Amino acid sequence: MSAPVPSSPPAGDPLGRLWAVVPAGGAGTRLWPLSRAGNPKFLLDLTGSGRSLLQSTVDRLVPLVGERVVVVTGAVHERAVRRQLPAVDRVLAEPAPRDSMAAIGWAAAVLEREDPEALIGSFAADHVILQEEEFRACVREAAEVAATGLVVTIGIEPTGPSTAFGYVRGEEAVEGFPTARRVGEFVEKPDAERAAAYVASGDYRWNAGMFIVRAATLLDLLAEQHPDLAAGLREVAADPSTLERRWPGLTRIAIDHAVAEPAAAAGRVAMVPGPFAWEDLGDFAALGAMTPRSTPGVTVLGDEALVQAPGSTGLVVPAAGRTVAVVGLQDVVVVDTGDAVLVTTYAHAQEVKAVVEELKRAGRTDLT
Repeated sequence: MSAPVPSSPPAGDPLGRLWAVVPAGGAGTRLWPLSRAGNPKFLLDLTGSGRSLLQSTVDRLVPLVGERVVVVTGAVHERAVRRQLPAVDRVLAEPAPRDSMAAIGWAAAVLEREDPEALIGSFAADHVILQEEEFRACVREAAEVAATGLVVTIGIEPTGPSTAFGYVRGEEAVEGFPTARRVGEFVEKPDAERAAAYVASGDYRWNAGMFIVRAATLLDLLAEQHPDLAAGLREVAADPSTLERRWPGLTRIAIDHAVAEPAAAAGRVAMVPGPFAWEDLGDFAALGAMTPRSTPGVTVLGDEALVQAPGSTGLVVPAAGRTVAVVGLQDVVVVDTGDAVLVTTYAHAQEVKAVVEELKRAGRTDLT
C-alpha cells in the first residue's frame, strides 16, 4: 500500500516547497551475489517487507512531499526504476556515474529553474529507516532551517563507535529551532580509537549523507568551489539536449567534499539530530543485524523451509531455491543465487567487494 499524500501545507510552510531527491546508484558490491551492476541493491527487497529499498525510501517521503519526488539513476536502471515507481513522473537518467554531487546537483538545477525558492532533500535509495515518524519530524525541522539559507544535514545518533561511517560534529544551537545545531566539521571514517573518542564526547553524529537545502543555495555554494561543475549542471537543466555532450566532462566528486565540508568550514551548515535507527545495508553483517531472525540462531532472507542450520548463527539467503545446510558455524554468511555461492562471515563481510573486483579482472561480467 502506498503512503498517503499529505494535505496542502500552510502558506509559507517550507514543506510546501520541499522536493525529495533520491539518488539511486551504486552496484552494492559488498552485497554480491545478490546485488550486481544490472540489479543493484536499491532495486531489491532486502528487508522482507515486500518493497524494494528504493520503493521503501519513496514510501516514507510521500507523506512529507506528496508527488514532489525526483529520482536520479543510471540510464541502465531507468526502466526498472520507472517500473517500480509508476507514480513518480520525474526520473533523471545519468549517461554515466559522476558521483553524488552531479546527481543531486542536476536535480537541484532542474528544480531551481522551476522555482528559485525550491528546497531539496537528498535521501539515498538504499537506506533503511524503520522509525518513520521520527524521521519525518527531523526532515520537517531541517526544511525550516534550510529555508533560512543554511545547508542542513541529519546526524544519526551513534549506537557505537563505528568505523564504517563518517561523522559530523555539532556545535552551538541554531537560535529559533528545537534541536538544530551548527556543524563544526565533517570527518572521514575514523579508526577505532578516534571513533570511540567521538562517541564518548557526545558531540559527534554519524553522517548519513542526507542534506536539505535550497536548490539555488546548493548550486551557488558549488559554484564557489567548482564553478565549471555548477555551470555544467545549470546548462544541462536549461537545455537537456546538451546532456550527452556535457555529462562526461563533469567533475566526479561527492557532495560532502564539493559542498558540505567547505560550507561547514564557513559556518553555513546546520545539523538536526536524528534519534531514529538507521542503516545503509552496506554489507551482509549489516543486513543480518537489520533483518528479523526467522530461524533460531540464523537469519533467513527467503524461504525458511530451505534452511537447516543446527548449532549455527548468521545469515542464510537461499535465493536459488535449493536447500542450504549449515552445521555448527557462528556468524556465517551463505548466499546461494544459482550461478554463484558466497560463503563468508560477518567479520569479513566488508571484503566481499574484493571478489567482485577479481571477477571483473577475469572478465566475468556475467557474474558482476
